Amino acid sequence: MSAMLRVPRGLRVRFVIAFLLAAAFGAVLTAGLTYLRARSAILERAQDSAVADLRAQADSLAPDLAFPPRTADLRDLARQLDRAGGARAWLCAASYRGGEPVAASRSTPPVPEELRAAVRRGGRAGYQYVEHDGRPWLALGMPVSYAGAPGRSGGAGGPSGLTVYASFSLDEEQDDIAALVTAAEAGAVPALGLALVPALLAARRVLRPVRLLHRGAQRIAAGQLDTRLEPRGRDELADLTHSFNAMAETLEKDAAELRRMESSARRFAADVAHELRTPLAAMTAVTEVLDEEAGFGDLPADTADALRLISGETRALGRMVEDLMEISRFDAKAASLHLEHLDLRTLVAKTLQVRGWAEDERVRTDLPHPVPVRADPRRVDVILANLIGNALRHGRSPVTVSTRAEGDRAALTVTDRGPGILDEALPHVFARFFKADTARPRSHGSGLGLAIAHENAALHGGTLTAANSPDAGAVFTLTLPLAAASQEQR
Repeated sequence: MSAMLRVPRGLRVRFVIAFLLAAAFGAVLTAGLTYLRARSAILERAQDSAVADLRAQADSLAPDLAFPPRTADLRDLARQLDRAGGARAWLCAASYRGGEPVAASRSTPPVPEELRAAVRRGGRAGYQYVEHDGRPWLALGMPVSYAGAPGRSGGAGGPSGLTVYASFSLDEEQDDIAALVTAAEAGAVPALGLALVPALLAARRVLRPVRLLHRGAQRIAAGQLDTRLEPRGRDELADLTHSFNAMAETLEKDAAELRRMESSARRFAADVAHELRTPLAAMTAVTEVLDEEAGFGDLPADTADALRLISGETRALGRMVEDLMEISRFDAKAASLHLEHLDLRTLVAKTLQVRGWAEDERVRTDLPHPVPVRADPRRVDVILANLIGNALRHGRSPVTVSTRAEGDRAALTVTDRGPGILDEALPHVFARFFKADTARPRSHGSGLGLAIAHENAALHGGTLTAANSPDAGAVFTLTLPLAAASQEQR
């Protein structure tokens, strides 16, 4: 039942259905009004014709009637009127001075009391539609006037006190009315069929600009901001097309300006990082020499502390410059991969050993099985170092590093026992320079570590995601494609 009552979703179908419903309503309304007018005209014609015939016959027969007429005289008059009805085949009755109507035949329908009262009150012909033997009939009543009538006060055509009634079947008129209904029903289907043609043409004319706007919007969404549509006509749809073109032109200009500004910003960052690289290298070399002198105790304590502070900040600035250079390579699509067949467990072990975390109780590993991958060891090391270092700085130990194979992917997770990541910060953890804790704007990192790790994962055709563990703590998951040999063994 729900499928039968489902409203069509297509705009064309709904438009055509609405057009056909409107056409059907108009046709039904027109047919109904035509039917009522035609029915009224047919019945009025039958009534007027019968009244004229009855008047003519009564006027010709009544002068021969003796006054006051007896019942036999009234019956004889009714019989003569019946014979004069001809093809109309009416059945008549007559009454004198409001008496009971006298009919010539027992099959004559009784005269309705309402009709008798109306004729008496009005003093002129009246009629009433009745049903006799399950069929529609018309009952007529008419007072008879003629010259020389008893009680005449003067003048021609005075009332005689005689009233004649006639009843006849409306079968022929009913057949004519039924033929009208049949003709209307027979013409409704072709009319709807003919209405379908202009409905389809109108739907096509209206929906064609809508389809063009839809396709244009799809091309705009796909990045083809130079898309323009040709307006046709001067109606509302043409105005909508003009508005679409204006919107597309504005979007194209804004996008071009944004690309220009973004390109300028990237080029500026790359240029600044490149220009800072040489002086920072010299500053780093100098601070290393001064660190050595401070370590020998040849400098006053305050001077040694100041040198160590400068040395630390110089190294942090150097790391930031290197991160900016790396980001600029990603933006320029210039980052390269040097792929090797490796065991992911080996990469984890080397990263821990190089960073001094292999013997650190704060870092634990779960590396049960070999996980062969084809990856760039330097870039994977950068990912691991960023994830583990981030967990040690912002989480709570112990930090667990685990590897496993899942289908055709190698998965590596880094889990800490800290408070986790705020829900509102989760979608932004890999954004550049994003800091989840805004209360501590100054940190040891550059704010680019997780962004670089995310770019390196994408460069390998992998993914890097962040989530919160049900047991508290943040979980970072790196996935890489398994090596082909590993997939064949599985």
